Amino acid sequence: MHVFLGITGASGAPYAARLLEALSAAGCEVGVSASRAGIEVIATELYGDARLAPDETMARFLEHAHGGAVALHDPQDWRAPYASGSAEIDAYVICPCSMGTLGTIASGAMSNLIHRAASVAIKEGRRLVLVPRETPLSEIHLENMLRVRRAGAVVLFAAPGFYHAPERLDDLVDFVVARALDQIGVEHALSRRWGQDEP
Repeated sequence: MHVFLGITGASGAPYAARLLEALSAAGCEVGVSASRAGIEVIATELYGDARLAPDETMARFLEHAHGGAVALHDPQDWRAPYASGSAEIDAYVICPCSMGTLGTIASGAMSNLIHRAASVAIKEGRRLVLVPRETPLSEIHLENMLRVRRAGAVVLFAAPGFYHAPERLDDLVDFVVARALDQIGVEHALSRRWGQDEP
């Protein structure tokens, strides 16, 4: 499976890192593109240093792929395969998805590869999962989420559940990442499903 992973400037870098790890473990080919704000969030939330150089930040981030087939694309790289519907891409995930990015996608505007990839997914009828993390939500946020949902995207809010009795922060991250993997059809064993007995 070939998956595009866009990372934007909303809190939630641990979700993106775990998602990259899980996609790699499942044998997926992954194209990654992170916005400037997304890189700053990764540097802050994963490495505790907002001033970490972008190249160093992304080099560390890509280590989560554990040697999988991963390619990093500049958000201004309009020649990347994700910018065209003629490329054979199976699924697109933007995680985390800022409300600015979600609003841009909802409007049909495109100013970077992440926006363009989402637009391609919608126009081609491909799987697109947006993982926003914002609270509280304004009426504008809600209207934009409804608009992208009506266009065919899945809005998978970064809201972990507690029925699986999480014991660690990683369990909460895995809950959300597992739902994202379910939406794009990637097999995993990240979290116990409802009604499933303890292993």
